[in-house]
Amino acid sequence: MPDRETRTFVVVGDQLRVDPTSTAEIISEGGWILPGLVDVHTHAGTETPDDKFDDDVMVQHLTQHRDAGVLVVRMPGSAARIPRWVDTEPDLPRVYSAGRWLATPERFFPGYGRDVSEADLPQAAVEEALASSGWCKVIGDWMPDRPAVPLDVLKNVVLEVHAVGGRVAVHCQTAEGCYNAVSAGADSLEHGMHLDHALLEQMAVQKTALVPTLTTFSRIPDRYRDQEPSPRSTWLVSGWKGMLSTVRAAHDAGVTVLAGTDIVPFGRIVDEVGWLIRAGLPTETAIGAASWTARSWLGLRSLADGAPADLVIYDEDPTVNPRILTQPARIILKGRIVG
Repeated sequence: MPDRETRTFVVVGDQLRVDPTSTAEIISEGGWILPGLVDVHTHAGTETPDDKFDDDVMVQHLTQHRDAGVLVVRMPGSAARIPRWVDTEPDLPRVYSAGRWLATPERFFPGYGRDVSEADLPQAAVEEALASSGWCKVIGDWMPDRPAVPLDVLKNVVLEVHAVGGRVAVHCQTAEGCYNAVSAGADSLEHGMHLDHALLEQMAVQKTALVPTLTTFSRIPDRYRDQEPSPRSTWLVSGWKGMLSTVRAAHDAGVTVLAGTDIVPFGRIVDEVGWLIRAGLPTETAIGAASWTARSWLGLRSLADGAPADLVIYDEDPTVNPRILTQPARIILKGRIVG
């Protein structure tokens, strides 16, 4: 997948080679081969805003991803910078990190990320991008009663991070926050609740991706079902009600929509694929959002000679039965069989 061609791949070290005549040991004969799955929005290492980042917990979470066939994760923000040794661990997914969350006053859980002033935000963003995998994550807004990070500040963040070769992810869940992030030229909008559809054409042109994390936001109605309505709950519920139509409109406008699960439980990217399908994305597009499309967006090659040997093999065509994504027959990570 996605080319739907019959191919024979040979794993040489940590790379794929196309060699139909090879006499190497057969590890899988037949099946549907996908590039390793991708979760582009996950936060391994903590489970609640009260948690301190823990290396052992991070390994546990990353292992849960791997066992589900998720062989690449992007962690757009964390309570701590991801340790460098993760990059050399053969049994853990490839990790694209964004350093610590960057939060200006009253725009995030206190002390959970790196608290900075608006004046210091551009420099802090550069520091986190250089200390990570080239990404930084800005909390662009928070609650509806708080103004979003000003547009001129976000523009400076994007300008300075791009100048050092980095990319900027922006947390957005208010209309103002989404507007400012798109207008500033952010590389990705995380969540995009209350996103004005009038911004979608600009997102497509400037290649700003949308990562809606529907799996997490889908819990909103249950969370507030038995509670007395409040301004906050009304805002959240109304935001959720518009998210599926936003995802479909984004896809129709040519925006790159990607799959990310956000928080616990880990290793459930198949749920996000299911939500993208419910939102109206073609099944193959939804699967690509958690596989080949996401890998390309991160700069990774997929199923080609010389590409990284990250494969997930299934006994059925996932585009016909997407739930088969929960049952990988073989998982090959960095050239090694791990499942």
